[in-house]
Amino acid sequence: AGTGSGELRKNVHARRYRYRAVVFQSGAVVQQLCSVCVFVVTWWYMDAGMLSPQGLFGAALVTSLLGYVLFDAVDGGAGRREKSGRTRWADLKSTLVFAAFTYGFSPVLKTLTESISTDTIYAMSALMLLGHLIFFDYGANAAIVSSTLSLNMAIFASVCLASRLPRSLHAFVMVTFAMQIFALWPMLQKKLKARTPRCYVGVTVLFALAALGGLATVSSVGAVLFASLLLAISCLCPYCLIRLQLLKDNIHGPWDEAEIKEDLSRFLM
Repeated sequence: AGTGSGELRKNVHARRYRYRAVVFQSGAVVQQLCSVCVFVVTWWYMDAGMLSPQGLFGAALVTSLLGYVLFDAVDGGAGRREKSGRTRWADLKSTLVFAAFTYGFSPVLKTLTESISTDTIYAMSALMLLGHLIFFDYGANAAIVSSTLSLNMAIFASVCLASRLPRSLHAFVMVTFAMQIFALWPMLQKKLKARTPRCYVGVTVLFALAALGGLATVSSVGAVLFASLLLAISCLCPYCLIRLQLLKDNIHGPWDEAEIKEDLSRFLM
């Protein structure tokens, strides 16, 4: 039988990547890392008494309103409402119901983990935030992706950390802020990425600088390490991917199927 060497083909289904395109796509990973960083730094400031819950709630409210206006403008306003059936009044009611529900249960959230040691709470929060990053939808079509699981893990981490804050008001504001940064912020980023790529790149860079600036006020060493991580993900990893693609060598052809000609009946006795 022939070997089919004349019909040998290499890398038939291999994808060709461009460096700038890969760097652009890595922005989603950078965004989520920065979101986790901002959340943890904000919690640290509240736990240390350097940030009041009223100040954080006011800042979160203002940024939420600005984000909603930007989302509505980018998404076409009336066109979005016709497609989804959602109105501004419906969005406002959903927000008020969530805020009222969270505020009513904030005393429960505050005392929910009193019987658990602080070290265990920190360990669970770290694992949940890590799981949030692993299962987050970065745009890849993979079985491991689960937006619901990712969001639930982030909220669970926020509840754990909020239970270690001084008062129930702190817990309410912390959980509300977690919903904003882990649920609403990624929605806005995906919309900007799809509609206005240049604006998305600018927002990503500014957000990364803000996260680094906040972390630098807590730990300069941590800020340097985090900056190195962001640069590695956004610059070094895309470069390695492009270089490794050049070494890819998958072969395709009409190969002969393997045939077993030896009598194996003796092994069945």
